[in-house]
Amino acid sequence: MILKDIILKKVATLLLHIIFWVVVLFSYAYFFGYNTKDINFVFSFSLFLMPVTIGTTYTVTDILIPNYLIKEKYLLFVLYCVYTIIVSAFFIVISFFYGLIFLSSLKQEGMAPMTRSPFFLFIAVYFVVFIASALNLAQHNYKSTTANQALKTKILEAQLKLKEQELNYLKMQIHPHFLFNTLNTLYGFALKKSENTPEMILKLSNLLDYLLYQSDKPLVSLEDEINHIEDYVALEKMRFSDVLDISLQFKNTKDTVHIAPMLLIPFVENSFKHGQIVDQKLSIYIYLECTENEIYFSIKNSVHTYNRSDNKGIGLRNIKKRLLLVYKDNHNLKISRNDHWHQVELRLKMPKKQNL
Repeated sequence: MILKDIILKKVATLLLHIIFWVVVLFSYAYFFGYNTKDINFVFSFSLFLMPVTIGTTYTVTDILIPNYLIKEKYLLFVLYCVYTIIVSAFFIVISFFYGLIFLSSLKQEGMAPMTRSPFFLFIAVYFVVFIASALNLAQHNYKSTTANQALKTKILEAQLKLKEQELNYLKMQIHPHFLFNTLNTLYGFALKKSENTPEMILKLSNLLDYLLYQSDKPLVSLEDEINHIEDYVALEKMRFSDVLDISLQFKNTKDTVHIAPMLLIPFVENSFKHGQIVDQKLSIYIYLECTENEIYFSIKNSVHTYNRSDNKGIGLRNIKKRLLLVYKDNHNLKISRNDHWHQVELRLKMPKKQNL
């Protein structure tokens, strides 16, 4: 099948070349036939001039252009072009004498008007060479552009696969980190034989369902992500009991808005993990709002001593990498700290199709 395609391609190319030279032959006959009725002279002269034209054309298009011009060997290209012009000019002059001696019996008056001067012969031949060279350069440019585009596509596909692999690896790291924190909480309740243990297991079941069936999707609805956060916070409320002072505010959220799954929960986890009890309270404030062009998420937790690990946890490192992979230049992450609060602010630019 491949051999058949190659043969068909070669045949098609040959036919195109034959058609081109047939058109050139009749163009010569029309050009040199101006102001004369001697068709035999004009056609014979045109036929004799064709080998010169064909030889000069293929020398330029098949040798000089691909071997010197395309490879940017400009000096050699110009030098060999000069040689080609000298040699072709010699044969064009021979064509002139052929018309003068053999076709008109040394009588210049018997020649067609357009063949009486070698100048018009030079114009005819080099015009054809110029047209063929222009077509050849256009073909080279098209092939080069196509090849470059194909190469770019392959590079982009390879980069996309690498990013997908890295993203999946980061998700795999998030899952055990999340489960470790949640199971620790459940273990504490089981030790206390708390009545809230069944409810806690139910919440954990919801979280695992989200983790297993939603996190592999490229995007989930913002409402699902918020529900995931609320289930996690509900678990933590059971663990901290009256010690926890938490506020959740979600404004202007809709199912039409989508976000990368498991994107916000690491910030919530870090607030519980690194937050510190001040005046017998662990205070955490979570705020999320969708505006016309972006999603704004803010979370802050109470602190009273500086902890260098606040900004270096596994979850936070992973989320920064995920933001770079998924949102690239469409996000702004700001982490700040003072004597009383540790705060994270995240802004995500929304695609136009998600605008509210």
